[in-house]
Amino acid sequence: MDTIKVTINGKEIVAEKGKTILQIAEANGIEIPTLCYVEKIKPYGACGLCVVEAEGIPKLLRACSAVAGDGMVINTNTPRVKQSRKIALELLMSDHTGDCKGPCSLNCPAGTDCQGYVKLIAQGKYKEAVALVKDRVPLPASIGRVCPHPCETACRRKMVEEPISIAFLKSFAADIDLKSGDKFMPEKADCTGKSVGIIGGGPAGLTAAYFLAVKGHKVTVYDAMPKMGGMLRYGIPQYRLPKEVLDMEIASIEELGVEMIDNVKIGRDISFDDIKNKYDATLVAIGAWKSSSMGVTGEELDGVLGGIDFLRGVALHTPADIGKKVAVIGGGNTAMDACRSAVRLGAEEVYVIYRRTRAEMPAEKVEIDEAEEEGVTFKFLCNPVEIIGENGRVKAVKLQKMELGEPDAGGRRKPVPVEGAFEVLDLDTVIMAIGQKISINGFEALELTNRGNISADTLTFRTSVDGVFAVGDATNRGASIAIEAIGEAQKAVNVIDSYLNGEIVGYKKPFVSEKVVTAEDLADRQKISRAKMPQRSPEDRKHDFNEINLGFSEETARAEAKRCLECGCHDYHDCKLIRYANQYDVCPSRFAGEKHNCPKEQKLISIERDQNKCVLCNLCVRICDEEVGKGVLGLVGRGFSTVIKPEFMDSAVADFCKGCQKCVESCPTGALKSI
Repeated sequence: MDTIKVTINGKEIVAEKGKTILQIAEANGIEIPTLCYVEKIKPYGACGLCVVEAEGIPKLLRACSAVAGDGMVINTNTPRVKQSRKIALELLMSDHTGDCKGPCSLNCPAGTDCQGYVKLIAQGKYKEAVALVKDRVPLPASIGRVCPHPCETACRRKMVEEPISIAFLKSFAADIDLKSGDKFMPEKADCTGKSVGIIGGGPAGLTAAYFLAVKGHKVTVYDAMPKMGGMLRYGIPQYRLPKEVLDMEIASIEELGVEMIDNVKIGRDISFDDIKNKYDATLVAIGAWKSSSMGVTGEELDGVLGGIDFLRGVALHTPADIGKKVAVIGGGNTAMDACRSAVRLGAEEVYVIYRRTRAEMPAEKVEIDEAEEEGVTFKFLCNPVEIIGENGRVKAVKLQKMELGEPDAGGRRKPVPVEGAFEVLDLDTVIMAIGQKISINGFEALELTNRGNISADTLTFRTSVDGVFAVGDATNRGASIAIEAIGEAQKAVNVIDSYLNGEIVGYKKPFVSEKVVTAEDLADRQKISRAKMPQRSPEDRKHDFNEINLGFSEETARAEAKRCLECGCHDYHDCKLIRYANQYDVCPSRFAGEKHNCPKEQKLISIERDQNKCVLCNLCVRICDEEVGKGVLGLVGRGFSTVIKPEFMDSAVADFCKGCQKCVESCPTGALKSI
């Protein structure tokens, strides 16, 4: 065998004469990106990604077709090469129209593969569904019950009738797994010898503990409360989230080797420095445990409670004596939890006072509806201006009548007082559920934002103290929903892991292709009503704290899961195009212009072709012609209008294609799909 010597990226290689640069690189473990090359067929060079630079040769070479010469010095990753590949990818992506991921997944702050686990539930693969959820969310049974499901807000099924019940499907599968006796547990990496101290055992801290333990690090979680869980335990009532469920999920995290230490308050039992100096990295996830005040006269009276303080007392089985007449100020989910808890504690008159209308309430509609069913009275367009007391205790609240004026910065119409219009409401207790803030006691070493929250870099989650990271409600923007904290913690884990390995790698939002879909596009879909969650009756449930939802049956859950439109690409996880697009940090909008707009075609019966995803690499055509010897496919049209289609069609071809599928296997962009 005749041989030559070449140098690729500084590595001297002895190779067979007559081989291409790409063949030699692949044989020596050097990756050169390509979309249109398969060794069994002739080089084509359509995608333009395999370009390399060779010393002494002015132009870039296509590695798939350029035969290596003796003494060649080749570089595969020079700035010029990278720029060329970036432009090639941007041109390809500028006419690649499809959904890499479903809008449900893109709208989930934790990036959960909603479409993936919903499909697995439809197939009855519950353990696999839980494994997929736990790739992003380690508390699926708990979160599935309480999440305000932004995934469902984005679900395209609502353009047909109603969105998929994604959150309840998550808790359905997780409940089955927890009760199975063989629950899913992730594989752990080998012990790294590195340690992480986490301060705060809420959803963010527990999430970080789970994923850091999976990566092989030794993790210890400290929490100030009697038990782990944070706001999931002390801010969300039992009737929405049974703590027995939360306990089982926390136990699964503990089984990964995570040490959990309760009843430890920073600044009282241990100093922040003690923890910081004990571990290789520290994560602060302390949440926002102080109720915000309104600043109205009378807030200091006995009988005025903060929403979070009230709910914490209920969770600890030491509820405040609220009397018979209670008003909750606020319009969010905490306000709903507070008013419904007050009903269960025996209050006879429970009001929710909100300065805007029902339409502007940030609470979930279902929470508002259920509160009304349980007897809560809503007083809209009212704002407290004074809490009236007698002998140091609440007696009444004076309400200013409001009307909606011009929209505020968030787009909601701003409430303005109606001059001279007031109402006095006799009360025993006022619960302020208007927001949360953090207590910085013990953490004075950390730099704060102008809002009084811990300042943490949005990409690295680093604080002002070296080796200390922070996530969740205590940072930057302040309190949000649990799934936001989980998503932040999950991203921070990868940064902390990189820090422990000697180099900080910040979070970078991945690029994905997204498609615009209208109701007209889905007009042919059969209308199937959303599954209704069975519940205890309002009259029955309002007298205790037992869970109000009875759960889906297996039949209902699978039928609901089958409503999914499967918007995201079936080939996303194996797609070379999107992997390279992220590797080269593309910005296809630089080449925005006309796009192909082709319907999906199923002429080959067992194969679906989505021309909108096709980048004309021609692999399918060449494999069908050169490797299979059939020539079923061909290029049709000229210039920009060129598409790939079956050149002929009869039953024999359809039967052959059903058993072959090599074109589907070779497609690098998900344009072909077996059906």
